[in-house]
Amino acid sequence: MPPTGQVRVTRRRAETRARLLEAAFEVFAAEGFGHSTIEAVCDRAGYTRGAFYSNFKDLDELFFALYDDRSAVIAGQLGEALAATGAVAEAADATLAELTARVTGVLLLDRDWLLVKTEFLLHAARRPDVARALADHRAVLHGAVAQRLSELASRNRPLPPALADADSAAHAVIALYDGVTVQLLLDGDVDAARAWLGRLITALLSSADTATPTEATTPHPEESTHGR
Repeated sequence: MPPTGQVRVTRRRAETRARLLEAAFEVFAAEGFGHSTIEAVCDRAGYTRGAFYSNFKDLDELFFALYDDRSAVIAGQLGEALAATGAVAEAADATLAELTARVTGVLLLDRDWLLVKTEFLLHAARRPDVARALADHRAVLHGAVAQRLSELASRNRPLPPALADADSAAHAVIALYDGVTVQLLLDGDVDAARAWLGRLITALLSSADTATPTEATTPHPEESTHGR
């Protein structure tokens, strides 16, 4: 068991880090990542620059800590939602749309966070080293989504042929999430964003029962001659 003093230091450090993260999120959301400074974050948190540098190297590192926290929240929400729908899916003939609605109903769709994340994406796009780091952090979220989709597929909900594995499906689902959140940034309608996300994911993950691979890839006779 660690000495009492060490426990106090660890707890104090964790509290300091948490307050810095909360303050950074508020500053990034209000000022924009590109216009934020370490001094502004410290002022908002009520700490000195020394407290900041004892926890983070720079604002990029601080953002990645925020990103990892939010990714963990999303992964947790997916896990809880799918666990809650597991009994429903096994005990009743729940449709994919119903299961998807349960999941998208709890997903993190916070406009301020999406604004901060989008601004950081532009920041990273101009800095290859930061872009590589962001890709590594996104890979963690991708892995969590792929795991949840694999669990869904194991419950007699096979993925469609076009998305032959959970990894490919995760890429597609995250792309849909990113696309819907861009619209959310513009209109601020969270309910509409959830509804659209649910419909798009349902369409994406629907089994090919109503359209065989041949039907999906072969033009209809009328379409093949259209425009000739």
